[in-house]
Amino acid sequence: MSLTERIHCDHGLVKHLGNWTEAGRFEVRARRGAAVLDLRSPHLPDDVDIHLDMDRAMVKLLVDDGATVHHGDLRWTARGRIKDSPSPSTGAKTAGRRIHLSGSAANSEIRVHRGGIAILSAMFSRAYVQDVRRAHQTGGAPTIDDPTRGHRS
Repeated sequence: MSLTERIHCDHGLVKHLGNWTEAGRFEVRARRGAAVLDLRSPHLPDDVDIHLDMDRAMVKLLVDDGATVHHGDLRWTARGRIKDSPSPSTGAKTAGRRIHLSGSAANSEIRVHRGGIAILSAMFSRAYVQDVRRAHQTGGAPTIDDPTRGHRS
């Protein structure tokens, strides 16, 4: 059974950072807004499906270096693009998380931040400041910048 996480963003900004879910399927509806999804958590499955319904919006995906983003099933009904600079591969493909994008996007943009850029994107948020304060008070470590830090196998 795969959980479905529904995210709605209408004329605003929605950020989900750190270890915020264990769902393997996401339904994102964004209208003239922006949504940031952190997909670096070790609690997420290896195959993640994201169904998008975007209109003049931006969705930013924070992923690991080894993740692959498939967007062949994404339908563009007007201008739009995906900004993704994959990490330089060393020979064969890396075995990382597979992210499948589907749905439709009109006058929208999808940004994929990997590795260090994903860490910086997470660190420049109010949630990170609150996480650092919580970690300082409890004697732990912040997990928003690196969701794998709090995960012990």
